[in-house]
Amino acid sequence: MRTLVDVSLIQKALAHPLDRSDFPLLGKKYEGKVRDNYSTADGKRVIVVTDRISAFDRVLGTLPLKGQVLNHAAAFWFANTAHVAPNHVLAVPDPNILIAQECTPLPVEMVVRAYLTGTTSTSIWVHYERGAREFCGHRLPEGLKKHAKLPEPILTPSTKAPKGDHDISASRAEILQISGMSAADFDAAAEMAMALFREGQRLCATRGLILVDTKYEFGKTADGQIVVIDEIHTPDSSRFWYSASYEPRFEAGQDPESFDKEYVRRYLVDQGYRGEGPIPVIPEGVRVEATRRYIEAVDLITGKPFLPNLEDPAPRMRKNLAQAGFQA
Repeated sequence: MRTLVDVSLIQKALAHPLDRSDFPLLGKKYEGKVRDNYSTADGKRVIVVTDRISAFDRVLGTLPLKGQVLNHAAAFWFANTAHVAPNHVLAVPDPNILIAQECTPLPVEMVVRAYLTGTTSTSIWVHYERGAREFCGHRLPEGLKKHAKLPEPILTPSTKAPKGDHDISASRAEILQISGMSAADFDAAAEMAMALFREGQRLCATRGLILVDTKYEFGKTADGQIVVIDEIHTPDSSRFWYSASYEPRFEAGQDPESFDKEYVRRYLVDQGYRGEGPIPVIPEGVRVEATRRYIEAVDLITGKPFLPNLEDPAPRMRKNLAQAGFQA
């Protein structure tokens, strides 16, 4: 069942974009593509989920309410997959903030793919279209069409490039050589990634959605436990299609109905942009529609409507952090 999203609320949120945070009293800051991370003195990490949108390994601008939607979705998934894999979450004190255990990130992104799709230079479909029949150590069958379901989900790990650089998809052996991480850590994280993907597919199927592909990040706690960090199954890290329309659109050679940042990627590709050169300005109408799709997907997945907070985010976050015991 599709949900109705109040577009006027998204338009109002354009007035207060959360493009960055500035809380120096929290601790040492690390700025990722989307999240601002603060490491506190007592071993916690305060994660501010901004409205920045990243694709083609570039920060492209902001989408209204995107940070709130992602944080809401990640909190749902962390709570509903804790029985599958442990994670770093301690509390969610604000629509844009997650409090977590401080972890040492593993130097790999565990990407799981179930379909032959994508538009970026690193995507499995672009490699296949160019004639490659092996991807990250997996042999691919001949004769597949774009958006075809793979025989089974495959793990296609990638390096974790610094902001502005490109991730490199590689096989297990190549990742171990490039990163220097231990085989035991890689295999433990890989096993959790596949288990999380199966659970994500199962839950999405009950909501009329296909979890097409996703990425997971892992870290080690102070006592050496490997846990899930960052986010799980959000429209930023994952690709979702409507299951009811997938088959007829696939047979007709059409793109599936998409509810993730693929909508923005496709807009930019239509403008001739694929990650190199100046980033085209994304019009407000495209930004609002992208957020509408994010919210629609999250409402479907969680089974309840996302309720946006339209307050100016900086003072609201400072107040909620103080109530949670953090001086910002």
